[in-house]
Amino acid sequence: MTEIVTVMPDELHRLIKNKLESAGLRSEQAEEVAKHLVYADACGIHSHGAVRVDYYAERIAKGGITIDPQLKFEKTGPSSAIFHGDNGMGHYVSKLAIEEAIPFAKETGVAVVGVSRMGHSGVLSYYVKKAAENDLICIAMCQSDPMVVPFGGAENYYGTNPIAFSAPRKNGHPFVFDMATTVQAWGKILDARSKNQEIPNTWAVDQAGVPTTDPHDVAGLLPIAGPKGYGLMMMVDILSGMLMGLPFGKHVSSMYDKMNEGRELGQLYILIDPSRFTSLELFKENMEQTFEELHQIKPAEGFDQVYVPGELGQQRYEKYSVEGIPVEQNIYNYLVSETVHFDKYGGLNAFAEKS
Repeated sequence: MTEIVTVMPDELHRLIKNKLESAGLRSEQAEEVAKHLVYADACGIHSHGAVRVDYYAERIAKGGITIDPQLKFEKTGPSSAIFHGDNGMGHYVSKLAIEEAIPFAKETGVAVVGVSRMGHSGVLSYYVKKAAENDLICIAMCQSDPMVVPFGGAENYYGTNPIAFSAPRKNGHPFVFDMATTVQAWGKILDARSKNQEIPNTWAVDQAGVPTTDPHDVAGLLPIAGPKGYGLMMMVDILSGMLMGLPFGKHVSSMYDKMNEGRELGQLYILIDPSRFTSLELFKENMEQTFEELHQIKPAEGFDQVYVPGELGQQRYEKYSVEGIPVEQNIYNYLVSETVHFDKYGGLNAFAEKS
């Protein structure tokens, strides 16, 4: 059983920031990455939290992140733009990109902003939430490592290619929804491995392309709802990669390959100002009514109530922000150590295994 230590958010932020700075990342960028990773852990998305620090530190130290990126927000039309990331730290690049996109959308009503050439950027909900807090609707999507078999196939081609959506509401936190286009996230399979537990045979396939219940045999993930998820991940790849002339499909760089080179990843934001279509106040009131009506629906057997997508993550965030964040003991030991990174990821495949 994995040992867990509870760490207060401020301490976890400090430890992550210090480790990334030790690897060579500039203080301002390390500050933003630490803020993002603590957010992910506090929401219970541990696959994108402190567990990633060792990997980021290794890539930074080996030159796979542009330490002083030449960043540029380029308007390409009345409501279109590209934020050039120069293979900088993905979290930092994406945060600056959404901050440029928000006033642009306010000005134009609808804005489509591509983020070109960046590193891994973490959870998309972090960025779309910023748009909703500024009374905008936002859709975001990004590429990821080829680790998913297309429907009907037995070889990997696409990544988990996540999609996120946010919208403002009258009271409380914005509606924020974030999902991979696979049946289950890779982090859940890693968790099953660590506990030696079987997984449903609908999650993944083995080397032969056959559904497996053994998490140690996983060689490819499965798209949600078969051909529907397959179509969604293809859409994400087209809009966040091909649209900007970036590598696509199986040509997207692996997270652990060529750690001394930039990953050339793409991301896309679509922002909409509701006030250009209806009364902003009415829109937010209708969002609030939707929440209330969903909460009032009779729950199915085994459920205590109907939750809105993303709501449980927000509840975890509020709980962990006060009580402390659960972190695996070995991750905490690394963060408080003098070790910058363990030099263990370079050359591994998309599943962090030797090919």
